[in-house]
Amino acid sequence: MLKSILNTLKFSLKKGNAKILIQKIRRRIFDNSNNVVSPGILNWLNKNAVDFNKFAEDLDPELWNESKAFWHEFKKQAVTKLESLPITLGGPGIYPLLYFIVRYSKPKTVVETGVAAGFSSQAFLKAMSKNGKGKLYSSDYPYFRIKDPEQYIGVLVDAELKNNWELYIKGDSVNLPLIVQDVDQIDIFHYDSDKSYDGRENALEITNSKMASNSLILIDDINDNSHFFDTIQNKNITDYSIFKFKDKYIGMIGRL
Repeated sequence: MLKSILNTLKFSLKKGNAKILIQKIRRRIFDNSNNVVSPGILNWLNKNAVDFNKFAEDLDPELWNESKAFWHEFKKQAVTKLESLPITLGGPGIYPLLYFIVRYSKPKTVVETGVAAGFSSQAFLKAMSKNGKGKLYSSDYPYFRIKDPEQYIGVLVDAELKNNWELYIKGDSVNLPLIVQDVDQIDIFHYDSDKSYDGRENALEITNSKMASNSLILIDDINDNSHFFDTIQNKNITDYSIFKFKDKYIGMIGRL
């Protein structure tokens, strides 16, 4: 505990970090909708969820087989790499489907929030490499409770893939406006960072100007609060999908 406190204090002294840390703490304390989801919404998620294996296989069975091969090979490599680290990093999301979506839709620009060890980043970049096109812009914020946390961001990403990767590490409120200035259009936006209602809402507002009619938005952990449900209802969105992965739900706005 003492080591975590000392690491946090050291991290907060770096330029700009204190302000971002205060914003994160404020959001966690005062965002009353965070981690609040009604049984009705959980039932809605469960009722509307589709099996992501069947979803991908129906679109392109050969490509889904390729995605599963990537999944199993990368999983073995990731386990070996993560076990060698002196710390424990966050687990994987639905990265095999992310790989498939990029291979299938062949986007020019992908923006993601929440890198951590780099499961999703590796999936995006590996798929782009296979496509022969595309660039990934990632927004993250270091695990400030550990020593020198920046070194662990995207630790699973292959070195040869990093030429097509722009990594920003000052938090979404700083990173996303910079990314928006840098891109002409966002073809795929994958949100997996601040789980609060406001965090998700702010990210969608910042990136909205670069979304096209055929852009895809993917949001992890939509069972944490009612944000995804509210967005679908309030904006009368009909093109959306919900996938269950292990014990959580992932939402997608748009159509492949």
